[in-house]
Amino acid sequence: MMGLSGRNRAWLLSLVAVSWLAGCGSQVVNRAPVEDRGAGVSAPVPVAVDPGAAAQRPPPGIENAGKPGYYTVKPGDTLIRIGLETGQNWKDVARWNGLDNPNLIEVGQVLRVVAPAPAPIVASAVVTRPVVPAAVTSTTVAPVSSASAVAAPVTVAAAPASAAPPTAGGDDDVSWMWPAQGSVLTGFDEAKNKGLDIGGAAGDAVLAAADGRVVYVGASLRGYGNLIILKHNNTYLTAYAHNQVLLVKEDQTVRRGQKIAEMGNSDADRVKLHFEVRRQGKPVDPAKYLPPR
Repeated sequence: MMGLSGRNRAWLLSLVAVSWLAGCGSQVVNRAPVEDRGAGVSAPVPVAVDPGAAAQRPPPGIENAGKPGYYTVKPGDTLIRIGLETGQNWKDVARWNGLDNPNLIEVGQVLRVVAPAPAPIVASAVVTRPVVPAAVTSTTVAPVSSASAVAAPVTVAAAPASAAPPTAGGDDDVSWMWPAQGSVLTGFDEAKNKGLDIGGAAGDAVLAAADGRVVYVGASLRGYGNLIILKHNNTYLTAYAHNQVLLVKEDQTVRRGQKIAEMGNSDADRVKLHFEVRRQGKPVDPAKYLPPR
């Protein structure tokens, strides 16, 4: 600014100052707006989720794995199949394990498949009160002869008839009959065929093989079609598969020889009855239990 007059120099400095202030103003105007979210409210913070956390959670009941009376759920299992494999009513299994939704079970889960032991009966406390002796009066006691000192015979009451021991047969004492009149198409094979396949025509009667109670009616068990499962006692179940019509309901009591279904070919390659006998859940050869024809 050499050569400028004092007035010109003052004017030039004023111009520079105004330009600098204008630049500062433009920076303030162009700043990004600040959003006021209100006091006490903060922006959401993203939380890292470990996708394997659920997989690392131990299945329910894992502490009972391998114990007698417990079953570990395998891939493809349903509560209906577990009941069949363990010889139990699937509703009982759901109740013993507190399952609100019987369809929600997971692989590796360990389920109780025998009835829990009843709770021990705790005797109520007995209040003992002191015995106040009665007043004693003076009296003469006649001498007792040796003959009268002999104790009288004690009569022991016989046990009531209800206390008699159970019959020797127990749960194995079941009166069996053939569930259908047709000929046997396929015999028992523990690996390939867990029962007998009995031929017939569509609509032929399917009969209860023994007295029992219906524990399942439906078609949710893959490979069995329209299926009925009867529970005869604590040892035996029977299964009747591939029916076209089901004539009983769950929890219904049936008698030996009662018609419970009509033969069909649901989930099968031909009309037939697939009949199984399960002893404590294990498939056994029905021919060894049914009477000779």
